[in-house]
Amino acid sequence: MKKEKIDPRFKIAHREALMGVGLVIFNFIWWFGFAYGLGSKSPEEYSFVFGLPAWFFYSCVLGFIVMSVLVIVIVKFWFTDVSFDEEGGDHT
Repeated sequence: MKKEKIDPRFKIAHREALMGVGLVIFNFIWWFGFAYGLGSKSPEEYSFVFGLPAWFFYSCVLGFIVMSVLVIVIVKFWFTDVSFDEEGGDHT
């Protein structure tokens, strides 16, 4: 039996999928760390940033900004434009 050559687009897709999973894990750790780390105190002890509890600001507001920048940077610099044509086309 002849072994079929694996399409190089699958290697690119797997690498980019792992990057996406890494971003999700980082986002969860960021959110969980700030939300439960700073938010585990009594509400009377909360500190505030721009009128929001610090745990909420750092986990949700700043976390959203950080993740948006990370996604933009990773997509712009590490993701590859792949052709969906049957022939494969240019893999640059």
